[in-house]
Amino acid sequence: MGSYVQLATEEERLAIRHLSDKLVELQRPIRVLDHLKWDDSIQTAFFESKCKKLPLITPEYYAARPLPFDVEERNDAFYELESLVQRELGRLSGVGRIMQRMCTEYRMVCKMIQSRGTPRFGLLAERLYGGANDVFYMGGPTVRDLAALLADRLPQMVLQTQSELDEKVYSAQDVVDRLGPRLAEYFSEQGHTVRVEVSDSLVADAAAGADSIRIRSSARFSERDIRLLEVHEGWVHVGTTLNGSSQPVCTFLSKGPPSSTVTQEGLAVITELFTFSAFPARLRRLINRILAIDMLSSGANFLEVFQFFRAQGHDEGESYHLAARIFRGSLPDGSVGPFRKDLAYCRGFIMIYNFIRLAIQEGMLDYIPLLFIGKVTLEDIPVLAESVEQGLIELPRYVPPHFSDLAALSTWMSFSLFLNRVDLQKFALDFRSILRD
Repeated sequence: MGSYVQLATEEERLAIRHLSDKLVELQRPIRVLDHLKWDDSIQTAFFESKCKKLPLITPEYYAARPLPFDVEERNDAFYELESLVQRELGRLSGVGRIMQRMCTEYRMVCKMIQSRGTPRFGLLAERLYGGANDVFYMGGPTVRDLAALLADRLPQMVLQTQSELDEKVYSAQDVVDRLGPRLAEYFSEQGHTVRVEVSDSLVADAAAGADSIRIRSSARFSERDIRLLEVHEGWVHVGTTLNGSSQPVCTFLSKGPPSSTVTQEGLAVITELFTFSAFPARLRRLINRILAIDMLSSGANFLEVFQFFRAQGHDEGESYHLAARIFRGSLPDGSVGPFRKDLAYCRGFIMIYNFIRLAIQEGMLDYIPLLFIGKVTLEDIPVLAESVEQGLIELPRYVPPHFSDLAALSTWMSFSLFLNRVDLQKFALDFRSILRD
């Protein structure tokens, strides 16, 4: 992966493992989505009002839901660990810098959770997850631009491609019965057992844990949805968690602060696309979440966002859950900014896709599997590559098949280096006689 790097000593490995384990333990009670979500009574009351009244969420609602940790004590503990990492590993240690940044992020996460229902929540959420109008590079497009480009095209794509594969005929238990054996086969080679189970407490249709995938009990699923869960939640989210927790030294790689969310969701979406598991209705949901975040950022209230999702063809139940994702930790009157995690899916895809293209262009194919080592950020890839050479990090055990064959991946992606130079509008002039209405 580069010039000669000296192997770490056993003393160095033990010191890093000790600090890494402390970081894992400190973040253990911090469960961002659980601390922000609304309980089922809010949904029940909303539908009892015939979807006419704002959900009864106030700052007092959040204050009445105590956290399982003391924020100030936790912040102090992260400060102490950050100082300890610097003292024991030095200012120039690559893995040390990653752990210090994680401590900083977790302090900000704790403050964001503590600020539920206040304007500070929206500000901290934007600091951690970005905004819809953040550019990819100076003078470049934004995630909002991507959403605007696709928004008008997707409804027609959905209508033209719908089939029996899109019919939501499966219950949560059906998903457990169908998805469980698939993941058991995928993860069995390394001896890991991954559970698929029904949950009554989810906002999303599904969520990945350390070695499990939970399925929302009230949700319905199509054949396409189940395949999507397999590659997105299973191959990527559970796979990278197991890769990180299997590390003999850098166990912190099993834990994902907000900065790793873009990489995680980007990998998951690009895996959907590489496996032909994505579909227009799925893309429509991702794009609509971006537009909804932008609406709330501009002051829209819950009813307006709910009606936006209804106008996009989602049913009432799905529209509620989609709107509730955006308003987690916020207030229904639109006075507090949105929870912005859902920007990570499309932003992450753009970032990961172009990272892979550039890695191929620069002849650095060995960087690509490092994306699956654990919960990583793109900025950390050079440090991770060096750490592999030092013997501090092991290569990932679980890599989706479309990424594990670098010969096929690099060949396929090489064409994108040329396609980026093709002027589609000029092609359209030549194709106008073929692509007539």
